[in-house]
Amino acid sequence: MKILGKYPSVRLRRNRKYGWVRRLVAENNLTVDDLILPIFVREGKGKIEKIKSMPGCNRYTIDKLNNIINTASKLKIPLVAIFPNTPGIKKNSIGSEALNEDNLVCRAIKKIKKINPNIGVMADVALDPYTNHGHDGILKKKEILNDETINILSKQALLQSQMGCDVIAPSDMMDGRVGIIRKTLDKNNFKNVQILSYAAKYASNFYGPFRDAIGSKNKLKGDKKTYQMDNKNSSEALREVALDIKEGADFVMVKPALPYIDIIKSIKDTFKIPVFGYQVSGEYAMIKNSINSGNLRDDVILESLMSIKRSGASAIVTYFAIDVARKIK
Repeated sequence: MKILGKYPSVRLRRNRKYGWVRRLVAENNLTVDDLILPIFVREGKGKIEKIKSMPGCNRYTIDKLNNIINTASKLKIPLVAIFPNTPGIKKNSIGSEALNEDNLVCRAIKKIKKINPNIGVMADVALDPYTNHGHDGILKKKEILNDETINILSKQALLQSQMGCDVIAPSDMMDGRVGIIRKTLDKNNFKNVQILSYAAKYASNFYGPFRDAIGSKNKLKGDKKTYQMDNKNSSEALREVALDIKEGADFVMVKPALPYIDIIKSIKDTFKIPVFGYQVSGEYAMIKNSINSGNLRDDVILESLMSIKRSGASAIVTYFAIDVARKIK
């Protein structure tokens, strides 16, 4: 076959020809240091309960945390995030269980620090695991009360810090909560406890399996669109981040991650602050179910995480953390 014209002097394929050269010129890499492992905890003893809506994920009783923390420690995962499945009997309209020093999160923090004092522990600050209406704040006449909610959140953040939590993560999206929490922690000599603000948390449809995992799915009354972000907005995310940085956030979170990688990039380019992405339960379940059904190879897990990393994320909260850490190792 006759080839017309001249070959180009620059052939980009030369830098793709071998594995070693692809490694040399790779612009981004995913390592274990990029991973944050979410862990669900539940009441009881001796239980590791499968979560049907999130195949491969479990709820652990406190006495069974040794299993997963030892695994995470051996794989050198730097940070774990605790999420409680609070029994319905302990939920009420104001989420008072959040301030119980013997609640699931408090016991989990202490247990994890006993197992491995050197692993980082993160805990959400929000009321949705503790309210009987499933919202992140105090509900009154169909309105989520901002300032009254912050008063409780600041106490919750202080309590978790007293238990040994390293990273406080306000995920409620109330206005001004980062500043109040920072002042409360500083006043009580927890100046070194870090704040990871869910600064750009969208009112997303990807949260369903998570709400099932923590037991709030069937309790949610209405939706969260009056306080979580509208998925049609992007510039608003920059305003949210700017305020949280000013109020004392050490890092910020974009949630969900994959449908909002443009937001991660915008924040990173604008503020040069560590930005984390949360690969949420809906993203996880879709990928996991497609792999289990044979429609996708498991390589898609790394590809999905790499897209989040490539957009500018410094770290990723992912339910695939154990699988990916093993694969990388």
